[in-house]
Amino acid sequence: MSEPNSQSTVAVSGTEPAVNHATRGRMGKIPSVRIAATGSFVPEKVVSNDDLAQLGCDSDWIVRRTGIKARRHATDDQATSDLCYEAAIRCLDQAGVTVDQVDLIIVATMTPDHPTPSTACHLQRRLGAFAPAMDVNAACAGFMYAMITAGQFIAAGNNQCVLVIGADLMSRTINPEDKKTYPLFGDAAGAVLMTPDADGDAEVLSYQLGSEGCGGEMLCIPAGGTRMQTTPGTIADGKQYLEMDGRNVFKWAVRVFDESAKNVLADAEISADQLASVVLHQANQRIIDSAVSNLDVPADRVFVNLDHYGNTSAASIPLALDEAVRAGKIKQSDYVLLCGFGAGLTWGTALLRW
Repeated sequence: MSEPNSQSTVAVSGTEPAVNHATRGRMGKIPSVRIAATGSFVPEKVVSNDDLAQLGCDSDWIVRRTGIKARRHATDDQATSDLCYEAAIRCLDQAGVTVDQVDLIIVATMTPDHPTPSTACHLQRRLGAFAPAMDVNAACAGFMYAMITAGQFIAAGNNQCVLVIGADLMSRTINPEDKKTYPLFGDAAGAVLMTPDADGDAEVLSYQLGSEGCGGEMLCIPAGGTRMQTTPGTIADGKQYLEMDGRNVFKWAVRVFDESAKNVLADAEISADQLASVVLHQANQRIIDSAVSNLDVPADRVFVNLDHYGNTSAASIPLALDEAVRAGKIKQSDYVLLCGFGAGLTWGTALLRW
């Protein structure tokens, strides 16, 4: 999910999806679970705006419209599972947990190594784990879906340690000839380890997951699935690349964050001024600014790193979380608001007591 672009090639109605507002999203809470550790990994290759200028991209336009100054691109021999592995071992090292203690592995990604087997199974094999493993695809909201799923396994008493990774190689999904879209995305992986909280202080105080499938064409990779198989013709037409109705996605993202954040805070009976940190999907600085101004949260409580990494899809929230934790911006007992939003259309918002 990214920035407004009036030159979309996606066929849509030109307006936001029409939905019944009374039934948008589903609320819940997960007591006595916590994020015990975080970890992240980005490829070494830095692609600056100046580098993209050689392709005809306007550096000033990129910064002015998105806030992005650089992004990371994986090398040709790196796959999504490779980034997942690096983020996972950093997370496990921080937690002091061995691989054999992991009960479940969930990978959120829209750029799997292969259509099958899952990227999570590739990661499980490389880690030497014996845990079950599965992928979740909710695009830029994927980490939120995976994190809530992990929390439910723990709350049910079936798991003690769940490894959740959000990872995407978005550079592989964007048409290099699309000067408006190609600069927006980067590659990364972020991980968290979720466990029960013995003291009962940490918890997911409230969350909302939602989908508006009627807006699915706003962010879509048309070819490569059973609806449209990859052929020489689809490749010639660039249908293997992400197509985006950026302007309408922008409006939808601002609205859905505003509504879902307020719903989650009201459900938990927490006011916005009590939030220590807000970590949104790092799509676009203008989206973040618009969304947070509606919530009336001080800018210094909103963690932003998209200027360094761009939109990394499912990786953006755990990548930002890891950096925020290591920077000392998130501490025990803090109220932390997370929100991811993207293709599907999907979103997930959660209020955590850290």
